[in-house]
Amino acid sequence: MDFNRTATKVTMRLASIDIGTNTVLMLVADVRRDGSLVVVRDEHFIGRLGKGVDEYGIIVQETFHRIHGILSQLKNIADSLGIQHISACGTSALRDAKNRQEFIDFMKEKLALEIQILSGTEEAELTYLGAISEYMQSDSENYTVLDIGGGSTEIVSGSGAHVTSSASMDIGSVRLTERILKNNPPDRAAMDHAVQIVRDQLNTIGPLSPATTIIGVAGTLTTLAALDLRIAEFDKNIVNRHILTTETIDKIFHELRPMTLDQLRSYPQIHPSRADILLAGIIILREILRKMNASKITVSDRGLRYGIAIKNAQTYFHNPL
Repeated sequence: MDFNRTATKVTMRLASIDIGTNTVLMLVADVRRDGSLVVVRDEHFIGRLGKGVDEYGIIVQETFHRIHGILSQLKNIADSLGIQHISACGTSALRDAKNRQEFIDFMKEKLALEIQILSGTEEAELTYLGAISEYMQSDSENYTVLDIGGGSTEIVSGSGAHVTSSASMDIGSVRLTERILKNNPPDRAAMDHAVQIVRDQLNTIGPLSPATTIIGVAGTLTTLAALDLRIAEFDKNIVNRHILTTETIDKIFHELRPMTLDQLRSYPQIHPSRADILLAGIIILREILRKMNASKITVSDRGLRYGIAIKNAQTYFHNPL
């Protein structure tokens, strides 16, 4: 599809795929000229693209085929829903993998799917755009969006739709687990080491104004919300906009800290493939909120895939927000 022409359509049906270090997410949405969207389908898979990337520097062949299977399913779903354009973007694991071009060429040959690797800055800005899309009322409101991924963590602040600062740190729940927190439960030395690694990454982060709305996206936040709400099955309509206090986060952390992997997987709110990396994600979250001097965070199930869809629609409609 040619995005560089004046659009006459009122809405455009887009599919956007976020190929992350731990998850593969797809949004299919009807996006309007003003950037608002109506969700048609929202798909979630645990792909573990980044498994071993931090240790070996490459995506292993087993992962090629696992991700191919997921992307094949997603592409079939998108095609069946009559999309007009599909975008697929990779983040931290693809940025770091030495064989990223081989992976991209493989998916293009097998699925005719073009994958764009986003820089840390691009990822942060698109995640911000997606996260605030359901909150923003005016350009005078201040937001900070926190995205704890598998391989990296993005912190991006802005006023309305305009980003004012962003930081992308090479620490995420998968990376921290594979480096340090290799056992469940981790011993005290491993916990202290993990906390110090995170703190070393946060030197440029400072306190936020109390008027700033902090929004957290991705699996660590949505899992914590589900645990706090004690819902038996994940429901984004319940989890979305849930407010987590630092006291609640600390309480859940201390409850999960001494548990084995099997015990963690027994929680209906914890996806079995996320159980081994959840503690790492919570450590990152706690340390960031501490540095920001923040007492609460609002949970959102939106993020990068929403930002990609909105940005593509803006380009198509020649109508940036």
